[in-house]
Amino acid sequence: MIALLIVVAVVVLLLLYLVFAYNGLVQLRNRIDNAWAQIDVQLRRRYDLIPNLVETVKGYAAHERQTFESVTNARAQALNAQGPAAQAQAENQITTALKSLFAVAEAYPDLKANQNFLALQEELTATEGRIAYARQFYNDEVLKLNTRIQTFPTNLLANAFGFHGREYFEADDTSRGPVTVQF
Repeated sequence: MIALLIVVAVVVLLLLYLVFAYNGLVQLRNRIDNAWAQIDVQLRRRYDLIPNLVETVKGYAAHERQTFESVTNARAQALNAQGPAAQAQAENQITTALKSLFAVAEAYPDLKANQNFLALQEELTATEGRIAYARQFYNDEVLKLNTRIQTFPTNLLANAFGFHGREYFEADDTSRGPVTVQF
C-alpha cells in the first residue's frame, strides 16, 4: 500500500513537472513573440520619422542626393525584411545611412538650428533608445528560451512538442564602427 502511494506521488509530481515545464516554454515563446512585436512597433515609428527628417535636410543640402537615396533605400529594405537576421541586417543599413545623414546635417549651421530638424532628430534619438531596449529584451527572452530547450530534462519535453530555438537580433560589424563621410 505504501509502495503504491509512493508510485502515485512520483507520477503526480512528474505530471506536475511536465505541466509546469510545458507552460513555462509556452510562456517564453509568447514573450519572445511579444518582444518581436514591440521591436516592430518601434521600427515602424522609426520608418515614419525618416522621410520627414530626409525632407527637412533636403531643403538645406539638395546636392547630397546620394545620402538621401541611401537612407530611402535602407528604409525600403527594412520595411520588407523578414525574420530577425534579415531585419537586423536592414536595421544596420539604416543606422549607417542615418549616421551619414546626420554628418551631412552637421555641415549646415542653419539646419542644425532649425526647430523642425531638431525636433525630428530628438524623436529619432528617443526612438533609437526604445529600439535598443526592445532588442535587448527580445534577446534576453531568446536566451531564456534557448537555454531552457537545450537543458535536461526540459529539452526532452521541448523536442516532443516542437519547441525550437530562436535567432538573436544582432548588429553586424559594419554598423558598430564609425561612418566616413566625404564631401
